[in-house]
Amino acid sequence: MAELVRSTVAQSMVIGAENALPGELRVLRAAERSLNGERRGLRAVLPFLGPAFIAAVAYVDPGNFATNMAGGSQYGYMLLWVVLAANLMAMLIQSMSAKLGIATGRSLPEVCRDRFPFPVVVFLWIQAELIAMATDLAEFVGAALGLNLLFGIPLFSAALLTGVAAFAILGLQAWGFRRLEATISGLVGLIVIAFGLEVFRADPSWGSVAGNALIPHLDGTESILLAAGILGATVMPHVIYLHSALTQKRIVGANPGAKRKIYHFELVDVVIAMGIAGLINMAMLTTAAAVFNSRGLLDVGSNLTQVSGGLEHYLGAHSGVIFGVALLASGISSSSVGTLAGQVVMQGFIRRKISVFLRRAITMVPALIVIGAHFDPSRALVLSQVFLSFGIPFAMIPLVMFTRNKKLMGNLTNNRFTNVAAYGVATLIISLNVFLLYQTLLPR
Repeated sequence: MAELVRSTVAQSMVIGAENALPGELRVLRAAERSLNGERRGLRAVLPFLGPAFIAAVAYVDPGNFATNMAGGSQYGYMLLWVVLAANLMAMLIQSMSAKLGIATGRSLPEVCRDRFPFPVVVFLWIQAELIAMATDLAEFVGAALGLNLLFGIPLFSAALLTGVAAFAILGLQAWGFRRLEATISGLVGLIVIAFGLEVFRADPSWGSVAGNALIPHLDGTESILLAAGILGATVMPHVIYLHSALTQKRIVGANPGAKRKIYHFELVDVVIAMGIAGLINMAMLTTAAAVFNSRGLLDVGSNLTQVSGGLEHYLGAHSGVIFGVALLASGISSSSVGTLAGQVVMQGFIRRKISVFLRRAITMVPALIVIGAHFDPSRALVLSQVFLSFGIPFAMIPLVMFTRNKKLMGNLTNNRFTNVAAYGVATLIISLNVFLLYQTLLPR
């Protein structure tokens, strides 16, 4: 009997309907043909592409703009290997999150709720909500800053317009998950084009790019601190929760064999999406190195307004405008994804759900307060990344625990190599983030 699949709309992601919409039914039929072997090659993968692209937005959010531009301007090409390593770690982490949703039909917060004592669940929920708010603050401020750079709109008014844009993107859920995935992927594509133009206009030393991407080296405590910041800005706890929900009910296998095939297709999705995110991050750092570090402008990257002006001055051809467009696309898309992650967290940990639009309105408030108080937006981005470091262990440790559990995961249980790699990555990221927090909070 052919392996069957079914597709429903995940309540925490789209509209909470039990029956798939027409567009989703087309994806269902295509996926079933792929699982049956009727579709091969690229056509077989297409129905499964999408979830990782939504997750990948968190890896090119405004926080990444801040850390990558600072890294390139201060240390040139030296930290490219850190960006590459962070991206490979992201592939491992996001593949495990996707696998958990496929194997169990439940999101990471839901599995935590089922398997941990109630006080632990409540603690995990509260910290996840705080982390989601910090994430949303960075993304919202980044989008507002992008509007300010492009049109000269005051930051507070730009923040209100950002909210309108985020509402519009979230409203696409009414037409099914494919519309939302296509829109988010289109915004990621816009960032790819923008930094593709920037990096080739910057005319970097490609030999230095290749050498520094492959050979690890650091130069003193400050470079270690910045490397930890790049890792901290790359691995986002909220998207670890979200990815498991994106795959849990999108296309569900009727038996273990079908689930394993679905996971292999989703693994391709992860590699492509995270690979694109990694190239964007490397292009950011490379551009900053070629434009600012090569001219001795080591402090420009710490302020995104100065970055935009510097690109316009040294590269011309509206390079500052292109940077602003990329920042705006990053902020709006990642803000929408952050709101979806918040829904997954609340519904998963405590079985409560509020309107995604109400949640968007509530999470706008901290950003509006920060902007209305005339707090430096670039500084707000950096501080939000530091705060995010607190949440990484509470997402990663349960993820590794659950994906190595054969009774829970069945034939999708982590193999020994994956477990060793996961333990190593978790230990490294947690250690570096502890170091980052210590160095950041230590009185000087």
